[in-house]
Amino acid sequence: MFAYTLTDYSGLFSKTIVALTKLAVSGLFSFSHRMVICENGPVLFTLLFKKNEALMPFLRRNEIGWNERFRRCVYFFLRDELDGLLISEGLIKSYKAFKDSGEEYPFVEMRELKPRARIVGQECAKHSHFILIFNEGTIPSNAKIHIRFFDSNKVTKENLFNLAIYDLKELFNQKMRFFEDTAFPLLLKDLLKSDYAVMIQQDPTIKTRYRYGLTHFHVRIDWPVAQAAEDLGKYLRYVSKELYEKGEKTAELIQQKLYEYYGFHHSVGGRRTAALVAARFLARFDFIPTVYICSSESRTLYRLAEQGISKYVLIKLSSEEIRDLAAEVRMDQKDFVNSYLIDRTNDHGVGILLVTYDYNEHSIPPADGKLRELNADYQWLNVDLQLLVPPPSKGDVRPIHLSRVYT
Repeated sequence: MFAYTLTDYSGLFSKTIVALTKLAVSGLFSFSHRMVICENGPVLFTLLFKKNEALMPFLRRNEIGWNERFRRCVYFFLRDELDGLLISEGLIKSYKAFKDSGEEYPFVEMRELKPRARIVGQECAKHSHFILIFNEGTIPSNAKIHIRFFDSNKVTKENLFNLAIYDLKELFNQKMRFFEDTAFPLLLKDLLKSDYAVMIQQDPTIKTRYRYGLTHFHVRIDWPVAQAAEDLGKYLRYVSKELYEKGEKTAELIQQKLYEYYGFHHSVGGRRTAALVAARFLARFDFIPTVYICSSESRTLYRLAEQGISKYVLIKLSSEEIRDLAAEVRMDQKDFVNSYLIDRTNDHGVGILLVTYDYNEHSIPPADGKLRELNADYQWLNVDLQLLVPPPSKGDVRPIHLSRVYT
């Protein structure tokens, strides 16, 4: 059994979750938080999701074994909880830091959320920033040449002390590294303050069940952007063998398009570059990887996953918008504020906007598999969903469609 509790949206998870994770083919697998019960084996459990063929060539549900299907169920549920945790740490905590200091929060302009938007800004010292890699499986040891995870940056008490990012006055033990421990969120919050990336993946030492935990921190990504661009160019059939086969101009354009493919402008800084390179490198494995990036420059939480690109930002809602949205969902304004907003002032409220992006025919492999020419004018991403998302602590209400990007 594992359980973890968080009391409100600023404290990460919204409810106590109790789940049985001893995953045998004939076992019981229950998640009371999501009110989903799967019993008597995997045949009775069908988890459906949209596979974005463009993004990652992971093995699909029908291509994996029965036990691996259980693993994927566990992974998706835990990732949902990470979404809420990182929204709280990346956005809500940052907003509170600005408010406590008497400074106005630098809300994201909606034009910054348009595909290919180029916005140059400065990093905000009070805004959270981090990279988190969450793998469905375990990265093989031969990948260490590009994803730098070694004994020296494992999550151990000695390494935490050596890199001076953890308060050793709080008792550290190895159990804290795993989702099933109630102290896991506290350890993760501390590790997110470290440089480079934090990594969560399956514990390979246990064979009888699937357990996920913090394995490494201070993880550097050392794969060149040119190699990542070449890999994507070959996957999308814009080149056949190597990046420069069609000339330097095309090679440079493919590198720029690599950034666009992951939802960034090619002029962005090192943290977002490292994240997209990590996402591209991890795409070669047969498990699902998810890369989270919180940027103090763009004030945005990004999620790069098999479902595509997602961006979370904080937005202002006028009193008139709050009134109209409350009427749309048939709620009293006070109940609406309590359910959907993280703050309410005299003239506006503050909510969480989620924008997701779809790929189009220019950013998915061609059906005939033939080589094609790259046109710089073609946009690779289209805005899909725009949702006002309730805070992580409010699990009983659904997101509301809210068009903002092009208004």
